[in-house]
Amino acid sequence: SWALGCQQLSSSLLHLLPQQSQQLKRAARLAPAPCRWNSGLPVNIGVLFVPQQEAWVVERMGKFHRILEPGLNFLIPLLDRIRYVQSLKEIVINVPEQSAVTLDNVTLQIDGVLYLRVMDPYKASYGVEDPEYAVTQLAQTTMRSELGKLSLDRVFRERESLNANIVDAINQASDCWGIRCLRYEIKDIHVPPRVKESMQMQVEAERRKRATVLESEGTRESAINVAEGQKQAQILASEAEKAEQINKAAGREANAMLVKARAKAEAIQLLAAALAQQHGNAAASLSVAEQYVNAFSKIAKDSNTVLLPANTGDVTNMVAQALGIYTTLTKPQAVKTHDETPQTHEDSQSPATEVLKAEQGSSS
Repeated sequence: SWALGCQQLSSSLLHLLPQQSQQLKRAARLAPAPCRWNSGLPVNIGVLFVPQQEAWVVERMGKFHRILEPGLNFLIPLLDRIRYVQSLKEIVINVPEQSAVTLDNVTLQIDGVLYLRVMDPYKASYGVEDPEYAVTQLAQTTMRSELGKLSLDRVFRERESLNANIVDAINQASDCWGIRCLRYEIKDIHVPPRVKESMQMQVEAERRKRATVLESEGTRESAINVAEGQKQAQILASEAEKAEQINKAAGREANAMLVKARAKAEAIQLLAAALAQQHGNAAASLSVAEQYVNAFSKIAKDSNTVLLPANTGDVTNMVAQALGIYTTLTKPQAVKTHDETPQTHEDSQSPATEVLKAEQGSSS
């Protein structure tokens, strides 16, 4: 029975808890906002001391009489009544969190802080029932309307301009209330989880893009530097080669050419002197015959196509032809030599005959 009673009690409590929570929510929604100026009003005792940065609104027989300044003030008891106490300090109001839809249909949860000051105590007392509540509601509606004009990206980039627009809109409406809004600051912006994930992916993609661009720029600059270095190296190498060739041409090669030319000139002089001596023509004939035989022996080595005369094996005839060519080339020189030093035909031909006989003997 005890267990059954406990079970019934717990079930009844579970049924009552939702009802009580709904009643509490309904009472909180219908309850009026707390009035700062209606609670703890001072009592008129004839002599009153008003604190600094406060304004006391006095009514005489239910009609506005005057506003008490800070310091000593005198009132008539029973006739005068302090109806409102307005604080002239800067007031900070926490704007509750609210939902707003941006231009690109993204729902945001935004809360803020409102800074305002009472500029005219008379308008603040008689112009609106609850000035703080009115300004808070106006800030919320203005925030929704301003967010509806911006996209999600611009909301994060233009928070300062958004705050300034909200302050201007509040001041235009609260001028007749004797209240001036000084600042409005957005505390937190809550984005839906999916939108937050997409924003994070976008940020990562943007960072990867920047990294790729920076890497490509670095590769480009590196390639340009390498190409410039290779170009300069080639230019310097060509200039060095040019200078080396110039030095060679001006130095060793020029000296070598001069030495070769001098050696050749001396050789020609020696050859001319040798030919001018006795039996020089015979020696020249022998040299021509040897060169002709050597050249004929190299014909088959230099080319596959060989043109041979009909009498290839007749060496005597070939040597005779070579000597005939040389005799034809040296005929003017021989005539001149004969005029200078006349000799007999037998003496001039005897060395050549001896050379031919010797060549025939060796070939046989």
